[in-house]
Amino acid sequence: KGPLAAGGESCTRKMPSSEKIAVLILGVLVLKSPWNAQRIPCLASALQIQQAFASPNQTNNFVVDGVSRTIYLATVNSVYQLNGTLSVEVEKRTGPVEDNLLCHAPQLPQAPCEHPKSLTDNFNKLLELDREQGVLVVCGSVYQGFCELRKMENISQIAVEFPPQGEKTVFPSMLNIAANDPNASTVGLIFRTHGGNTRLLVGATYTGAGTPFFPKNHSKEDLRFENTPEIAIRSLNINEISKLFTYDINPSEDNVFKIKQEAKQKNKLNFVHAFIQKTYSYIAINNDAKMGHKDSQPNSILARICLDTENPRKSTSESRKLTESFIQMPLQCGYNGNIYNRLVSVHPAEIHSGNREGLESYLFGVFTKSDRKSALCVFRFSDIEEEIRQGRRNCSNSPSSDVQVLDSVIQGSGAACIQKGNLVLQPEQLDCGAAHLQHPLALRRPLRAKPLFESLGLSSVAVDNVHDHTVVFLGTSTGRLRKLTLRKNMTVANQWSLKLPSAESVHHIMTFDPMDRNYLYIMTSHHVSGCESLEHSTRFRHSPRNSGLVGLFDTHQAFCFCISEILCSIQRECTQGSLMRSWIGMGDNSQQCPSMTLTPPEISLSADIKNVGILINGSVPDLAGSSVECDYGLGIATAATVHLDHGPAQIQTCPLLPRERYPDIPPGRDHLTVPVAIKVNGTSVVSGSFVIYDCERTGVIHPKTACLSCLSTKWRCYWDIHSHSCLSTKDDSRHELLELTTTEKTQVFQLSLQRKGQPDQYIDSPEPITVEVYNCGVGSGDCSQCWARQDQGHLCGWCDNSCRMGTDCQEGSTQCPDPEITKISPLNGPRSGGTLLTVKGKNMGRRADLVDVSIGGVSCKILPERYIVSMELVCVTGTTSKTTKEVARVDITVNGSMTSASGVSKEFFSYVDPKLLSVEPRRGSRSGGTRVTFSGEHLNTGSQVRVKVNVSPRFIFLTVSVCLYFSGGRTITVAGQGFELVQSVSMKVLNIGQAACKVRSPSLITCSSPASNQSQLATVKFLLNGVLYTGDSPSFYGPGQEEEEVEELHGGHFLLEYVEDPQFLTANKERLIKHHPGEPLTLIINKGLSDLELAPEEYSVMIGPYPCDISFHNDQLFHCTINGSLGSSEGELPVVVQVGNFRRVIAKVQLGGSELAIVVSIVVCCVLLLLCTVALVVYCTKSRRAERYWQKTLLQMEEMESQIREEIRKGFAELQTDMTDLTKELNRSQGIPFLEYKQFVTRTFFPKMCSDYERSLVQPVYQTDALGPRALPETHPLLQDWQPSNTGKPNMEEGITLFSTLLSNKHFLVTFVHALEQQKDFAIRDRCSLASLLTIALHGKLEYYTSIMKDLLVDLIDASAAKNPKLMLRRTESVVEKMLTNWMSICMYSYLKETVGEPFFLLLCAIKQQINKGSIDAITGKARYTLNEEWLLRENIEAKPQNINVSFQGCGMDSLAIKVMDTDTICQVKEKILEAFYKNLPFSQWPRAEDVELEWFVCGSTRILQDLDNTSVMEDGRKKLNTVTHYQIPEGASFAMSMKDKRDNTLGRGRFQTHTHTVLPHDELFENRKSHRQSHRKKVLPEIYLTRLLSTKGTLQKFLDDLFQAILSIPAERPPLAIKYFFDFLEEQADKRGITDPDTLHIWKTNSLPLRFWVNILKNPQFVFDIDKTDHMDACLSVIAQAFIDACSVSDLQLGKDSPTNKLLYAKEIPEYKKRVQCYYKQIQEMAPLSEQEMNAHLAEESRKYRNEFNTNLALTEIYKYAKKYRNQVVSALESNPTAKRTQLHHKFEQVIALVEDNIYECSSEA
Repeated sequence: KGPLAAGGESCTRKMPSSEKIAVLILGVLVLKSPWNAQRIPCLASALQIQQAFASPNQTNNFVVDGVSRTIYLATVNSVYQLNGTLSVEVEKRTGPVEDNLLCHAPQLPQAPCEHPKSLTDNFNKLLELDREQGVLVVCGSVYQGFCELRKMENISQIAVEFPPQGEKTVFPSMLNIAANDPNASTVGLIFRTHGGNTRLLVGATYTGAGTPFFPKNHSKEDLRFENTPEIAIRSLNINEISKLFTYDINPSEDNVFKIKQEAKQKNKLNFVHAFIQKTYSYIAINNDAKMGHKDSQPNSILARICLDTENPRKSTSESRKLTESFIQMPLQCGYNGNIYNRLVSVHPAEIHSGNREGLESYLFGVFTKSDRKSALCVFRFSDIEEEIRQGRRNCSNSPSSDVQVLDSVIQGSGAACIQKGNLVLQPEQLDCGAAHLQHPLALRRPLRAKPLFESLGLSSVAVDNVHDHTVVFLGTSTGRLRKLTLRKNMTVANQWSLKLPSAESVHHIMTFDPMDRNYLYIMTSHHVSGCESLEHSTRFRHSPRNSGLVGLFDTHQAFCFCISEILCSIQRECTQGSLMRSWIGMGDNSQQCPSMTLTPPEISLSADIKNVGILINGSVPDLAGSSVECDYGLGIATAATVHLDHGPAQIQTCPLLPRERYPDIPPGRDHLTVPVAIKVNGTSVVSGSFVIYDCERTGVIHPKTACLSCLSTKWRCYWDIHSHSCLSTKDDSRHELLELTTTEKTQVFQLSLQRKGQPDQYIDSPEPITVEVYNCGVGSGDCSQCWARQDQGHLCGWCDNSCRMGTDCQEGSTQCPDPEITKISPLNGPRSGGTLLTVKGKNMGRRADLVDVSIGGVSCKILPERYIVSMELVCVTGTTSKTTKEVARVDITVNGSMTSASGVSKEFFSYVDPKLLSVEPRRGSRSGGTRVTFSGEHLNTGSQVRVKVNVSPRFIFLTVSVCLYFSGGRTITVAGQGFELVQSVSMKVLNIGQAACKVRSPSLITCSSPASNQSQLATVKFLLNGVLYTGDSPSFYGPGQEEEEVEELHGGHFLLEYVEDPQFLTANKERLIKHHPGEPLTLIINKGLSDLELAPEEYSVMIGPYPCDISFHNDQLFHCTINGSLGSSEGELPVVVQVGNFRRVIAKVQLGGSELAIVVSIVVCCVLLLLCTVALVVYCTKSRRAERYWQKTLLQMEEMESQIREEIRKGFAELQTDMTDLTKELNRSQGIPFLEYKQFVTRTFFPKMCSDYERSLVQPVYQTDALGPRALPETHPLLQDWQPSNTGKPNMEEGITLFSTLLSNKHFLVTFVHALEQQKDFAIRDRCSLASLLTIALHGKLEYYTSIMKDLLVDLIDASAAKNPKLMLRRTESVVEKMLTNWMSICMYSYLKETVGEPFFLLLCAIKQQINKGSIDAITGKARYTLNEEWLLRENIEAKPQNINVSFQGCGMDSLAIKVMDTDTICQVKEKILEAFYKNLPFSQWPRAEDVELEWFVCGSTRILQDLDNTSVMEDGRKKLNTVTHYQIPEGASFAMSMKDKRDNTLGRGRFQTHTHTVLPHDELFENRKSHRQSHRKKVLPEIYLTRLLSTKGTLQKFLDDLFQAILSIPAERPPLAIKYFFDFLEEQADKRGITDPDTLHIWKTNSLPLRFWVNILKNPQFVFDIDKTDHMDACLSVIAQAFIDACSVSDLQLGKDSPTNKLLYAKEIPEYKKRVQCYYKQIQEMAPLSEQEMNAHLAEESRKYRNEFNTNLALTEIYKYAKKYRNQVVSALESNPTAKRTQLHHKFEQVIALVEDNIYECSSEA
C-alpha cells in the first residue's frame, strides 16, 4: 500500500509488473483537496490506497449495495461479491460455455441446434441489484443474452430457477434479453409500479441478421433474433414465475419498442446509460448509423419513457403503452462545426445554479468526436421537459417540422403528425402522451449546449453538490481523474487532475457511495483498488487583513472552514459546525470569511479618542454570552462591549490604548500600524489593524517636498502656508489652510508655490505645479466605470453599490457584477464578417484588452478606439461557415486572472448571406443620374451598405436643328445615340420656358416647343436623368473637325430660332365658300412666306367637326378633300387650320339645297314603299299556315334549350357545392358498426346461406331498453353449440372426432379434395361449400390449413401452366380457389378493420347521404343523384328540404330535428327518423318502417300519416303515394313515432306496384293510357340528366380516393404479412416453371387479392358492417367495383362514345389508379422476405385470437355428408395413392363411416 500523488505525479506502489490495474477508487481523495497548495505541497499526505483487488479477467460492470456496502463486480466469465475492504466473499464462474450464435438458448424446450458449438467466453452485459426481492440480475452474452437471478447475500446460489424444470410454455422472447455480442451494448434499470410490481427495463443493441455482430449466414431458418425488441419492459416479479421476463404483462399494454426490419440499417442504436429521474426513465443512446456521414451532425439521442411508478391515471386504470410515452430528442454539444457528436457518459445531478433558490436538476454528459477530442456539456432537465411538452403540442395542433412520428417503430401510430383541431392537451398528456395521440415521437431540433470543459480522451463523468458547490469528476481513457469546480453560472472555477496507478481507461459509470457520498467508486479494466483520503486538518495563522483566509477561498480548493476553531476541516469535525454562522462551506465565497472594519481606521497621534468602533462582517457566531476582548498584540487586551449581537453584522467597541501605551513611531516614518484581534472565549476569530499617524513628522521627514508630502498622505493632513508646517486638523492653525475640492469628475488646478508676501520664498519648489483633483462619486455609474478610474491614477473603489475612495472600501471586493447587455445593433450581418457590431450595456469591463466578444462561438474583434468604458463597445464580426442566429456574449477577465465574468444579450444576431438577384437597369449614362434599383435578399444586413458601380463606357450624343414659331407646340426631333439609357428627359429654353420630352427610340427624342412672344435666337439645353447634358461624346465629330471644334459648336447647348407664326389663305382669298350637301368638297389653301419648312403631318384642317384630308402639298399650297357628305343643322361650317399650338379660322363653308334632288328623292321613296307593300301582302298570304307551325316548333325548341341550359347550370353548381355540403353533414361521430369476426367469416364463407337465413327472419323479435325498442339478432347455426342431430347414433360424436383427426392428415385431405372434384355432379356450389367448411373445421390450425392450400395451389398451377397460365385464379371453380378466398379473408380481416374500414364506411355513408339529398322514387328506387345510369331519375323534380321535430315513444331521449324532403313518402320519412334515432346501433337492431306509426300534432289533435289513405290522389290512372307536400306539412312541425300494436302483414314495396310516386313506371299497360295532360308535358331529352352522374361522382371522389389509397398502401405499423408471403409464393412458382412474362404474374396477383377479396368486399359491405345495403347502393357499388377491376387490369381500356356510362364515368381516373396498383405490387415485392417461421407465428396468433368462435363439429358433420355421399370414390382414390395406402388411410376412413352410421359390425371388421 502506497500513496497516490496529485497534479500528475504518480505515487509508487509495489505490484507485479505483469498485472494491469483497474481501479475502483473509494474515497474523498478528490472531494477533500488541500486548501492551500503552498502549505500542503503534495496530496500524498491526504490520499492513500487502502484496499486492492486483482481480477484476472476484464471487468464489465459493477454495482454497490447502499446498505451493506457490498460491491458486486462482473467480469468476463466471473462474478465477484466483495466486502467493504474489497476482499472476496464469493466468486462464481459464469463461463466459458458451449455455445453458438446460431443456436437458441439451451433453456428453451425442444430447441435442438444443428450447428456445432464451441467454448465461448461469457461477457457480462447487465448487472442490476433488486434489494427488495433480494436478487441480483446477471445477464451475459452467451445463450442469446440469457439472464439469471442470483441471491444477493450469496451470488453462488440461484435465487429463482428460470425457466422451471419441465416448463414447456417458454418462448425465445423470455430468454433473449441482453445483447449476445461482447461489443454490443446493453443497459437496464429496475423500478416498481404503483401496484408494487417489479419491472426490468432493458435496452439492447440489435445483433441479428444484417449487422456486423451476426455470422455471415443466409439461411432464413437462422433468423432467430429479429423479434427481440430494442427496448422492452419485462416482468421481474419472482412470485409470478410464469410471467418472469415477459413483456406481455397485460393485454392492454405494449411494453416493447421494436424497430422494423427494413429500418434497422438506419437505426443502429448503441445504448450508453439508463437512469430514473422523477417518474421518467431516460435512456442515452448513440445512433451509429449516422456516424461517418457528417461529423458536424449530432448522433446522440436522449429518449424518455414514462414509468407507472405513481398512482394510476385518473382517466383509465390501464397501464400506458411504452410507445405512447416514448419520445426522443437529439443532444448537441458544441456549435458552428465544432460539435462533439458521440455521447460516452452521462450523470444526472441536483445542484445549485444561477440565482435560483434550492436545487435544480441537470444532466451532465461527456461527448467525443473522431479525433479523440472530448467535452463536458450540461443540460437543464426543465429545458428537456419543456421541449418534450412543446413537441407533443406541435404534433397535435398542426403538422410541424420540429417533430416527427417514428414510423420506423412497429408499435407506432402512424407516419405523420395529424392535426387534432382545437384539442387542448392535459399536462399528463403533454408529459406522457396518450393512446389517441401520435406516438412514438422524435424531436428534430437538437437541444444544444456549449462545452463547459474540453480535453482529450474524457470517458466518464460524476457530479456532486457539496455544500451548494458543484464538483465534477471526469475519468479519462488514459487513466486520469480530473476534478472541476463550477461556479453558479456554470463556468469552471478551477481544475486539477490525478493520475491513477494503472493508466487504464476509466469505465463510463462512476458511482458515489449511497451511504457516504465522500467516497467515489471508479472502475478501470483489470484490477480493483480502493483509495481513501485521510481527513487531515490544517491550522494557520492570520496574516494582516485576513489575506490567508481570502487566499484560501480564492483557490476554490477548500470544502469548509471552522470559524470557532480557526481550522480548515469538514463540518463534522467543527465542534460548533451546527451553529449558525459557525462554519463556512466551500460553496460560500470569500466574503463569508470573518472580517472587521475599525472606525476610525486612522488615528492622529494628537487626537483625543477614547474608544474605537469595530464592525464585524461575514460568518461569525453570535457573541452573546461569550467573552469578547480586543487584543492589541503587545500583551495588552481590553474588554469589548457588544452593541448588536443578532444578524450577520455585529458591532462592538473597545477602549483604545492609553496614549502613554502607544508604541513609538520608528525614526524616518510618520505612522505606525497597530494590529487588533478579536478574541472570543480566548480564541482569535478575526483580526485587523489601525494606523496611528503624526502629520508633523510628515513635513519633517520630507523637508524638500514638505507641502506635497503633507497633502499626499492617505490620511487627512493640512498644510499651514503661514507656519510652513503640516497639521493634523484645521483647528491647529490660526491661518488659512490650503484645501482643494471639486464637484466634477476631475479638475486640474495650476498652483504657484510662492509664499504670500514673500516673493523670493517658495514652498517645495519655485516651479508652478499642476494638481488634479478628482471626485470618485461623479461620472462612475457602475462598478466597471469606477474601477476603470484606477487606470487614470484615480484611487477609487466600488463598494456599497457606489463609487468611493479606495480607502473607504474593504480589500478583496474588486469583483464586479456580470456584464449586462441592453442592446446590440445591427441585428444581422454577412457570414464573411466585417460588420461593426455596437454593444451597449453596463459593467462591460474596465479596459478594452480585458473584454472579449463572441457570437455563437465566433469571435468579434473589439475596436479599442471606439470603446467607452463599461457602457459601449464596437467590434468587427468574424467569419463563419453557417447561417446561424445566436446571442452576443461578452466575457471580461477579472483582475487579470484566469477567472472571467460573462453576459449574454437578450437580442439575437443573425449571420445571413446577402444575395443580389437583379439590377435594373443594367446600363446607364457615364454622366450619371441613372436611378438603379437593386433587388435581392438580406441587402440591408450589416452596419453599413455601400454600392459601387463599375464605370460604364456608355455615352449619349444629341443633335438638334429646327426653327420655331411664336405660338409654340412644334415637335422638336432630337437625334442621337444611347437614348435607351435615358429614364427622364426635359428641354429648357433659356429665358422662355421648359418643356417635357419623350424617348421614342434609342436614337430619337421628341419635345414640344414652348411659346415665345418675339422673334429671337434662343439657347436650348437638355436635362437627361436630371443631369445637364454637356455633349460628352468625343467620338462623334464631323470629318475634318477636331473634338474642340465640336465642343465650341454647342458645348452641350443648342441654338434655335423663333420666327413669326405661319400664314394660310384660301385660293381666292374668299371668306365664304358655298357647298351643296352630298357632294365632295376640295379646298385649295395657300401658304404665306416662312422659313419654318412645315411638313404635311405638322398641320391639320377641320371643317366644322369633319377633318379634311390633305391630298396634295408643295411649298406654296396644299389641297384638302372631304369625300363624305357634309350635314349640319347650322348653315355654316368654319375652316380651321392648326399647326402645333397655332390655330386660325381662314374661311367658312356655307351649305345649300337642290329642289330637283328633293323631288327625285320623294318619287323614289314612294315607288319603293309600294313594292314593299305588295311583297309583304304576298308573303303573308302564302306563309300564314307555315308560320303557325314554325312558331310552335321554335317555342318547343326554346323551352327545350332553356331546360337543358338550366339542368347543366344546376349540375355545375351541384358539382361545386355538394362536396362541401356532404363533408359538413356527414356524421363522423357515429360509431362504425363492424360485424364481429365470426359473423364476418360466416357471411364471407357462406354468402348464399347467410342471405337466405336472414331473409327467413320475417318477423323480428323486439325488446325495449334505455335506447328504445330494437330488434334482437339471431344466431347463425355455425355459431351455435353443436348437438348430435340423431340421438339414435351414440357413436356419432366419436366418429366426428376421428374424422377430424383424419382431416389433419395432409395426404388424406389432399386426396379427399381431388377425389370429390373429379366427380361430375360435384357442382361449383358444392366445391365452395366444402372449401368454407374445411376452413371452419381447420380454423384453429391455420398453419396446417395454409400448407394444404399451397399444395392444392401447386397442383392448380401445374394444370393451368400447361394451358393458359393467365386464366389461373380467374374464377372460383375449384375447392382451392375458394380456400384461397377464405384464407385471404382471415388474414386480411385485421387490416380491413383497422385500416380500410373507416374510409370504406365513410364512402358508404357518403353514397347514402348523396342519394338522400334529392328525390327518390319509392316505387322504382330511382334517384336524382346516383352513380349508375340505370338508377338515374331522368325527370326534373325539385325536392326542397325541410326540418320536422320528432319524438319516439319508449326511446330515452328528447325529440330530434329530422331533415326530410318535401317529395318524401311517409315510409321514406319513417326510415329517416329511424336512422336518426338508431344511428348508434347496428342495423339488425333497428325496427322496420312497417312496424312503426307516425303521428302529426296539428291544431291540438293528432293525425296518423300513411302512404295511402282516403286523401290520396289519382294520377294517370294510378293512385299516388302520399308525400310531405301532399299533407302540406309546415317547417318545424311536431311528430310522434311509436311501435304498432299489431303488425301489418304486407311487407316491402309489393303492395305499391300499382301505384305511383314521382314518375310513372315504364310498363306497356299504361303506355296507351296517357292522359291529355301527360301528352302535353314538356319534351326534354333524358340524356341531359347524365350530368348528375358527374355531379355525384365529383362529390364522392375524395371518399373513393381515400378508400383506394387505404387498400393500395402499405402501413409501416401494420404491413400485410400474408400478402407478402403469398405473392412471394406466386413468384417462386413462376420461377420454377420458367414463367417470365410480367403480365402473367401481375394477373395472378390481381386474381388472388384485388379481384378475389377486395372486389367481393366492395360489392358486399354487409359482410363487414351491420348496415342496410339497398338495391340502389348495390348498383352504385357495382360501378365503383368495376372501376377497381379496370384499375387492376393490365390491358388498356378502349372506350368511345358508345361505351357504357358505368365504364366511362371513371375513365379519366383509371390510369392513375393503375399506377397505384403497380406501385403497390412493387412495394410488396421490395418488402423484407418473410420466413416460414415468422408466417407460422403470425398464423398461430390469428388462430389463437379467434379460438372457439365456431361450431367446428357442425362443419365436420357437413363435410362428412360429402364424404358419405362419395364414399366409394374417396376409398378408391385413397387406395390408389401409395402413401395413403401405406398408412392405411382408407381403413381409417371406413372406420369413420362405421362409427357415424353406428354400424358396429363394419367398424369391427375394419378394425
